[in-house]
Amino acid sequence: MILYLLREAPSYGYEISKRIKELTEEKYIIKETTLYSAFTRLERNGYVEVFAGNSASGGKPRTYYRITEEGRAYYNEKCREWQVTKEVVEKFIIEEDV
Repeated sequence: MILYLLREAPSYGYEISKRIKELTEEKYIIKETTLYSAFTRLERNGYVEVFAGNSASGGKPRTYYRITEEGRAYYNEKCREWQVTKEVVEKFIIEEDV
């Protein structure tokens, strides 16, 4: 989800969290600790770059994240894997009797 959103434009934690909540129609609300743990992993693996950006209120600079080329490749690879997983799982979902 994070890499998907960063494909559009660089962003910061709160904005990404808010977008995930909106896009999932509040079915998935990511905890702050989970989000920042993911950012740390993504940065360590070279999938995102971190940079300081301006705060909208003129206060403390925000930490922004941008996807790297490696991150784009990883995202595409994971999408292919999830598509296969989705196809397999769908074979085991039983439609409710009408």
